[in-house]
Amino acid sequence: MTRRILVFGYGLVSYAVGFSVLLYLIAFIGNFWAPTTIDGPLVGSLASAAAINLGLILTFAVQHSVMARPAFKQRLARWIPPEAERSTYVLASGLVLIALFVLWRPMGGIVWDIQQPLARTALFALFACGWVTVFGSSFLINHFDLFGLRQVWLCLRGKPYTPLAFKTPGPYSLVRHPLYVGWLTAAWATPTMGAAHLAFAVLMTVYILAAIRWEERDLVDALGQDYTEYQERVPMLAPRLLRRRKSGTIQVENAAA
Repeated sequence: MTRRILVFGYGLVSYAVGFSVLLYLIAFIGNFWAPTTIDGPLVGSLASAAAINLGLILTFAVQHSVMARPAFKQRLARWIPPEAERSTYVLASGLVLIALFVLWRPMGGIVWDIQQPLARTALFALFACGWVTVFGSSFLINHFDLFGLRQVWLCLRGKPYTPLAFKTPGPYSLVRHPLYVGWLTAAWATPTMGAAHLAFAVLMTVYILAAIRWEERDLVDALGQDYTEYQERVPMLAPRLLRRRKSGTIQVENAAA
């Protein structure tokens, strides 16, 4: 019982870190009332700032993708309880993002600055819609499983983990990765785009497009024909709004968000 309590406590701490960091990321990207934000005056050389920021995003990309691969999960299970694997992933992602917040170097410069009030409001609304899509999508596929809480809760109750079978409701019937659509929207929708923000948006876009390929390869290996049929029926990121499709039922394992 002590082991189960410790695993559950670890999961709670990991969730608290991961979710808090995600909330701070909204303020960071949006340049809202936070100690550190994505844009600001350049301090030091531009080359140094660009190199540091590139290194931070590459660190995030490597951690986020490598820890999501089945082979890494199998190795990790030799050292930690399997029920804590997802919580460890969430905690590691949170710590990497905290490092990014602390070490990020604003690069100065303005790429675009839209002052027209209605246009600014529309872009802020689009930014908010991006984050609503991220959080909403996570709840549609079971937010608590995605963040590791379901696993440690089942462990606390002495029940084995069972993978989730879920339908493809709402946005999942339009695109296969609405969560990533939300990330991309939040990264690009801003009335004032600084140089550092542009670098972040471009690099995160490249990473997300690559991560989708790796993630879908794992899903095809795990689910076979169920997922290949889903790929054929539903586009990756851009919906075919004029084409009707049926909602299917698929079973997926945790993947990078």
